[in-house]
Amino acid sequence: MSKAEVPDAWWPILLRLGLAQQAIGVLLRRADANGTSFQIELFSSGVVDEACLCREIARELELPVVEQLAASQLLMRRSEREMALREHRGVAMALARDKGEHMRLLLSPSRVELTELHRVVQSRPGLGDRLGIVVPTVLRKALLAAASEDISEHARTALYIEQPEHSARQVFAGGQGVVGGAIATSLIFAFWLDASSAWLAVHVLFSLAFLACVMLRLAAAMTATPPQLRPLEPAPAEELPVYSVLVALYREAEIVPQVLAALSRLRWPRSKLEIKLICEEDDAPTLEALTAFRLNPCIEIIRVPKGQPRTKPKALSYALPLCSGEFVTLYDAEDQPHPDQLHEAWQRFRASDDALGCLQAPLVVVPTQKKLLPILFAFEYAGLFRGLLPWLARHQLILPLGGTSNHFRRAALEAVGAWDPFNVTEDADLGLRLARFGYRSETITRPTLEDAPEALFNWGRQRTRWFKGWMQTWLVHMRDPRRLIRETGVARFAVSQVMLIGLVVSSLAYVIFALTLVWIALLVAATGTLGGYHAALLAVDAVNVFVGFTAYLLLGRRVLHPGERTAFWKVVLWTPAYWLAMSIAAWRALWELYRRPHHWEKTHHPLRKHPRR
Repeated sequence: MSKAEVPDAWWPILLRLGLAQQAIGVLLRRADANGTSFQIELFSSGVVDEACLCREIARELELPVVEQLAASQLLMRRSEREMALREHRGVAMALARDKGEHMRLLLSPSRVELTELHRVVQSRPGLGDRLGIVVPTVLRKALLAAASEDISEHARTALYIEQPEHSARQVFAGGQGVVGGAIATSLIFAFWLDASSAWLAVHVLFSLAFLACVMLRLAAAMTATPPQLRPLEPAPAEELPVYSVLVALYREAEIVPQVLAALSRLRWPRSKLEIKLICEEDDAPTLEALTAFRLNPCIEIIRVPKGQPRTKPKALSYALPLCSGEFVTLYDAEDQPHPDQLHEAWQRFRASDDALGCLQAPLVVVPTQKKLLPILFAFEYAGLFRGLLPWLARHQLILPLGGTSNHFRRAALEAVGAWDPFNVTEDADLGLRLARFGYRSETITRPTLEDAPEALFNWGRQRTRWFKGWMQTWLVHMRDPRRLIRETGVARFAVSQVMLIGLVVSSLAYVIFALTLVWIALLVAATGTLGGYHAALLAVDAVNVFVGFTAYLLLGRRVLHPGERTAFWKVVLWTPAYWLAMSIAAWRALWELYRRPHHWEKTHHPLRKHPRR
């Protein structure tokens, strides 16, 4: 039997609403388990329409109910609005003008207990005509309408104004343009003076970047094993904090049902959970698809005002001030997170010190069909999220975060300036920025299932954006290399070079290595001889390609469970072509960085035809 009891003041309201005794019992047990009240659980459950509930409360108190409220009616300062929007379950009260320009104090029953409302009304009967009950979501919409322009401007400019050295708004800063121009000019002169020597020197430089990536993968492969779920300790629900879940949606009307289904499986008390579905305000199809559902009260649709840049990090930065959670995580539209992922992240945060700023959950691609591209994509993700990132975390090195399933300590996220709206791989940038501010990033074990792009064109757009963002991130953090070394240390600095510019350069290099090998093979076939110069090029490129494939395949295979290795030989055969496609995407990204550096190329997520487990 629950220790919680229904306050006497609620019974007349519950009887008029016709709420079943069984439903009341469920709410009482939830209140007892979660350390909340019956009233909080009632508003959080969605078993009764919020507006109808507020009308009955107002009727019981003999007060008017406010179901329409314009932003212009609110009498609140800017700072008060911002604080109110961060409050879990909304603000308790707000002062507003009614249509007759009379001031009225609006009380929100989602924050003020009914017994307290009764006491206020009965102790001061003369205040009755100056009080009103406001529907909580109506008040929140008015607050957001009043603050939207300020929040949007802050999301777009805050990092650039407060930490311009960490903003990607300017592509090249200081002497970077001069240095880049000098290198390009030097290369042109070098090829003009002695093309053969210059070509060999370029191959050697590319080889160094390539081998650095190889060594990192080999180091991770030495200790890599198939993943196992970390055991969870029993945790009373009353100890759980408020958790904020952000989901950025853009042109995702087709998969809205599966988004909501995946989020509904998260195990966390709904009275302590807030889910923000973030949409562009002009994305009518997605908004219509969402509003067609009767959403749980813990879910809020956030409409991001139009404006440049139109990027995912700008949308996330707009939503962050509207969250109240002590911890924040984000998911993509196609994600299917493990139901206990929030619990594992929270337990890790609770067991660690405040320097643990972020936890990355593994992203797992489960090909539902035996298509080649999803198989190759899944293998790549396995090596990265099961092998390389856990190895980096164990050695307290810099973690280039994935674009989803990052769990943040809210205080750490805000301390480093949150997401950069101008960086198209905001995850990698944020991982490095957390390290520069003294925070650690680690990994957890409960995965998020993702869909792989099945169309090569769709995959290429996504990969181009990733490469472009890594270039942006490297340029931003290399504006002052000496400061970066001081803030991260030599080892972390070296890893950041490999994970950012090393991966980009090695991808750019692969197509050059491949073309050189083809050119030498044709030359030998035509002449029947192999000169010393061509032999040197052949040796450099062949060694690079061989050790590169070996390290990549070894790391990926070691983290696969036996049942996942059935397609391994298909991966071996097609990896050269997969790397060639990545190299083409890297060269395209270099052009995109010059032509439209802040453009976000949308990855289309089709409706999942086959269920995943």
